[in-house]
Amino acid sequence: MTNPQSEPGTDDWLAGWGWTGADALAFEPHAAAGLLTARVLVEDRGRYQLATAAGEQTGGISGRLRFDALDPSEYPSVGDWVAYEAQAGAAVDTTIRAVLPRRSSIVRAASESGRGGQRANVSQVLAANVDIAFIVAALNLDFSLRRLERYVALAWSSGVQPVVLLNKADLCEDVPARIRAVERVALGVPVEAVSALHRDGLDRVAIHLQPGRTAIVLGSSGVGKSTLVNALIGMQVMDTGPIRAADSRGRHTTSHRELLALPGGALLIDTPGLRSLELADGDGLDAAFADIAAVAADCRFSDCAHAGEPGCAVRAALDDGRLDPARLENLRKIEQEIARSERKTDPRARAEHRAKWRRIHAAANARIRAKSGE
Repeated sequence: MTNPQSEPGTDDWLAGWGWTGADALAFEPHAAAGLLTARVLVEDRGRYQLATAAGEQTGGISGRLRFDALDPSEYPSVGDWVAYEAQAGAAVDTTIRAVLPRRSSIVRAASESGRGGQRANVSQVLAANVDIAFIVAALNLDFSLRRLERYVALAWSSGVQPVVLLNKADLCEDVPARIRAVERVALGVPVEAVSALHRDGLDRVAIHLQPGRTAIVLGSSGVGKSTLVNALIGMQVMDTGPIRAADSRGRHTTSHRELLALPGGALLIDTPGLRSLELADGDGLDAAFADIAAVAADCRFSDCAHAGEPGCAVRAALDDGRLDPARLENLRKIEQEIARSERKTDPRARAEHRAKWRRIHAAANARIRAKSGE
């Protein structure tokens, strides 16, 4: 795919793909070494499709880049700007020598096979250099506020502005009620009801799409992400499929992440549906759960666990109905997942966790001995 807005190789062409002044500054040492720049359109099992000044080309990463990477998250991902060297007569057109610094990245916790068949925790970069995250949910039987909270937290933690798109509005009897419910858990986040199939509400989506800016479409299978992408781009570029009638759950039709250029000059990354979503860190939790964070600031103790401590403002807000218990429970679950992931990868966090439980068990044993008169 070529960018329809300008001629390849020009400054306008680079800007059309999202190139910024910070990218130009970071690229200077690579330009001095005779390398060229490109943006990653597709990553599939270590092979890359790149948007270059010479058109679309295939690429692979150099042995040095593979060796120096401390984690697979340092490999190129869709949306990355890379420095490459042309390879005449090779299996791929280019060799990627470096990945330019990312201004943002959509990262989730994942696992991969390690030595001996064991699963190792890693951070998976879903996309890089993203400005807007379209979080798509379907207004049918598979609608979940708790899942939306996770996606909003993922966007905030990635340094990306979330926008919730409630798709399949034509299948919902009370759209305004669903919008109000989402606005209560996605505080300060734009919420739009659309029907991608019937192209209703796409004008409100287009407001968030600006030339040279990159958006990503996130959501579970069957919510209509590919249908939305096709509607925005104005042609059938992504396969679509029906949902299962038994439970309204969707089937995977997108098998890889891909960066696309929209007719108006904006850029859009389509993604496969995520079967599970665990956050890699908790940086976005205060923004995603701002109502709970604001109440918790009034707790007597700064490390209050909101589990019965005296002077707990969160517990008081739960009792008088200002906070939703299910929302607090979801926050706790996400925090526990992040802590568990950190313990698996960080020896210090693992040691602190073990020391904490040793103190808890020692205190419990002391109480038992005191009660028994020992």
